[in-house]
Amino acid sequence: MTTSDSCATWTPDGWQRVAVPAGTHARRRVPGIANLHSHAFQRAMAGMAERQTDPADSFWTWRETMYRFAARFTPETLHAVASQLYAEMLEAGYTSVCEFHYLHHAPDGRSYADPAAMSRALIAAARETGIRMTLLPVLYMTGGFDERPLGERQRRFGHEVDAYLRLLDTLRADSDAMLRVGCCLHSLRAVPAGPMREVLAAIPADSRVHIHIAEQTAEVDDCVAARGARPVRWLLGNTEVDERWTLVHATHLDEDEVRGIAASGATVAICTTTEANLGDGLFPLRDYLDAGGAWGVGSDSHISVSPVEELRWLEYGQRLITRRRNIAVGRGDEAHAASVGEALLRGVVASAPASTGFSAEALAGDRLTLDANAPILAGASDEDCIDRWLFSGNRNAIDTVEVGGEVVVSGGRHHKRDEIAAGYADAMRRLMAG
Repeated sequence: MTTSDSCATWTPDGWQRVAVPAGTHARRRVPGIANLHSHAFQRAMAGMAERQTDPADSFWTWRETMYRFAARFTPETLHAVASQLYAEMLEAGYTSVCEFHYLHHAPDGRSYADPAAMSRALIAAARETGIRMTLLPVLYMTGGFDERPLGERQRRFGHEVDAYLRLLDTLRADSDAMLRVGCCLHSLRAVPAGPMREVLAAIPADSRVHIHIAEQTAEVDDCVAARGARPVRWLLGNTEVDERWTLVHATHLDEDEVRGIAASGATVAICTTTEANLGDGLFPLRDYLDAGGAWGVGSDSHISVSPVEELRWLEYGQRLITRRRNIAVGRGDEAHAASVGEALLRGVVASAPASTGFSAEALAGDRLTLDANAPILAGASDEDCIDRWLFSGNRNAIDTVEVGGEVVVSGGRHHKRDEIAAGYADAMRRLMAG
């Protein structure tokens, strides 16, 4: 066969090239990226909490705005917002999403006729857009470490243990090649120790387990006061944390906790743009990498829906606090160890199976084809292509997205973009009418 060029696929071991016939358009492919943490409904309020309400504005004041907005959702509006979000994720290069879902009931806390109605709205949005989903229905029981009852605006989030386990059983019946259903504990402040142990004993042995933890310093202080230990230290000492677990944020860690998470095999889901937006703090990335820890990224509140931005600012945050460059590089002798971009991409690829519950073989069918005509990639070589993709601006350089071998984005556009956007616009009009 006469060849004039080759197609290249990036793998954690470097570029693999395949010869193509003369005249064939050469392409570069990279793995799809798993979004390890998503609250789909919050996409609708992105940019709506940027006015100062208190000189000491923080996560806790932002949460008041979120509660007000959350109260407006129905299954229909949630479906429309999630569809828009998932189409945006696919166009940006996220091919799977871990949906951390706690908007279960009607605003007054009463269950819908179908207790899984809100979960089914998310599943339908994922199926219609073509994104791979790990649905994580959340157990949310108390309003703080003192185990006070849920407040009025939290009631639609709540479950007792038996009802929560029934919900998991119902949803697991829908699992298939594109859907996994895991267990999700909102946080240590929202799930007392006894119910946590009861749920963990009841779920399947291979279930993924996700939890918010150590996101804010106030949470750390409250946990020490109530349970006599920092949140991560308490979790590691009181549960069997292993590779099935994903600890979301884990921003505020001491040295023992860094080593403890890494040794457990759990994954940390770092949500850089949301953590910056909320003023949470910066994850101790370099220490965690040196300890051999697994990590991935999530878009969380979706003030940005871009894996490129999550990865870039994960690195940039470390540069700002260390006043050095090129932090997230490998520490081995491999030839590609010095590339920050490749090190970041290897990190998210490596953690995806354990965190999502999908096999590495299944995830191998989720691929992105970079736009050969993107100016930021003009003249790109194997040595600099990934770095240029991740560190050369904000124009989307993805041409085609395949999930499970099916093309869902071509020419940079989701194949249902226009109809989804129309449904989203109608939903936003209803939500804003309040």
